[in-house]
Amino acid sequence: MEDPAPRRRERLRAETVRDIKAIALRHMAAGGPAALSLRGIARDMGMTAGALYSYYDTRDDLITALVTDIYTAVADRLEAARAAGPPGDPGAALAAVATTYRAWAIAHPQEFQLLYGDPIPGYQFPTGGDASYAEQQACGVLLRLVEAAWPRLTAPGRAPATDPGPDAVEWSDLTPEFAAMARASFPDLPPAAVALALRIWGRLHGLLALEIYGHLRPHAANPAKLYRAEVRDLAVVLGVAPGSAGASAAAGPEAASTARIAATTGPGSSAR
Repeated sequence: MEDPAPRRRERLRAETVRDIKAIALRHMAAGGPAALSLRGIARDMGMTAGALYSYYDTRDDLITALVTDIYTAVADRLEAARAAGPPGDPGAALAAVATTYRAWAIAHPQEFQLLYGDPIPGYQFPTGGDASYAEQQACGVLLRLVEAAWPRLTAPGRAPATDPGPDAVEWSDLTPEFAAMARASFPDLPPAAVALALRIWGRLHGLLALEIYGHLRPHAANPAKLYRAEVRDLAVVLGVAPGSAGASAAAGPEAASTARIAATTGPGSSAR
């Protein structure tokens, strides 16, 4: 008969790890990421600092574990939203992803700040391993959206809505690590398409960061409405833009797409 003791120890260890991470997030919510310390967490858990070191060797190890968990959770949510979108409609899928992104950020501001806030003094994000992979997975969601839209965006006669002009991006303009990931995972995408994904992320993230950090508060009574308008503009970029070649022929699908985008980003959505 199998000895249940090892399994019980594994379960207790997993529960302790969850408690450590939960307390760490509470500390960050109260004092920011820089306030995180293993001694403070150990005190709240009723443990000695030495006992806590049996779970994480350093504060940086704990931060990396938190970052990995958060990126993984975000990537899973965004990918589920993208996959649930209507086939052949990357604009509507983008709206679903963007709405999910804001809903997560509003509900988890301390996690958002850990990923995208000011650098934590003394902490260096690892360039490899699980944390880096999780970050790439989150970015991959937008790359998949652009991948689905790219053939239509570059079709003959298409209005150059995504043309950066003299600022066209080459592979050398991206970091070697990111370029290698994009080329390996999306071999049919040129650097311009990868840059488009980054530009979309920048527009969504920039407006959301202003909201999370309170910078919109003196100016906008309804930041959700601003975000919805931005999402609709970006969804059009990945869809059939009005006035472009082929828009008349696609009037039926475009109307349906517009209705789906409005339903996703409208006042009744979870992005409020």
